[in-house]
Amino acid sequence: MALSLALAGCDNASDSEMPMATEEMPMAVDEMPMNVENMPMTQSGAVRAGSAQGTVTEIDAEAGTITLDHGPVPAMEWPAMTMAFDATPEVRDEVAVGDTITFEFEASDAGNQITSVSKQ
Repeated sequence: MALSLALAGCDNASDSEMPMATEEMPMAVDEMPMNVENMPMTQSGAVRAGSAQGTVTEIDAEAGTITLDHGPVPAMEWPAMTMAFDATPEVRDEVAVGDTITFEFEASDAGNQITSVSKQ
């Protein structure tokens, strides 16, 4: 008899009356408070900062870029190379072809954006 009562308490009929936890408590990531200030950003879409020295080899106002022959960038694990960086009109106006500069930039999936320059 005790076994009958114990099994009766395990009836699945009551489960259908209770809503599932996901219906009652949605857990969207943007609703969860998180302190990401000290978390490393290593996922796709992350923005990383770097700096280097280089020589301006081209300024392309139409493309919005500055091409630099720059030294290694240890923070990005990049070797020395020549490459184009996105740059605002204000940054492009600060430099001329042939200038040797130190520059800071942000790298992301969207591209590499120069954030500041200083002439050497």
